[in-house]
Amino acid sequence: MLKQYKDIIALPHHSSDTRAHMSLHDRASQFAPFAALNGYDAAIGETARLTDSKLTLSEEQESILNERIRIIMERIKEKPEVNVTYFVHDQRKSGGAYVTAAVSVRRVDSFTRQLILTDGIKIPLDDIYSITGELFDGYLI
Repeated sequence: MLKQYKDIIALPHHSSDTRAHMSLHDRASQFAPFAALNGYDAAIGETARLTDSKLTLSEEQESILNERIRIIMERIKEKPEVNVTYFVHDQRKSGGAYVTAAVSVRRVDSFTRQLILTDGIKIPLDDIYSITGELFDGYLI
């Protein structure tokens, strides 16, 4: 094989007089992976992300929830602390997730049907799945 290149093997390496020498980093970047579809990986990740469906309460569960909201309203001056499990709607796709939080209730707005917390967060009453806490220990619910 060396016989074929015997006439040019000793010649100096060619360098251009009109173009600057390319760095090794720039040469390597020519062969870097190419993302033909921008955002494709993000779209696949979003599609794969799971969401829950909102559960429907039975009549018994609704009755218990309504009674607990009534008790909170009775004792609202105490700013009762309870654990609320509620549905948070997903902003990007249908469904959402259930969140449980220990909260302090400032008031229950019957007109807008919201539980208003001391930190200003508003939870729609229709999205609440359950309310628990020591507040309800003395009641038969």
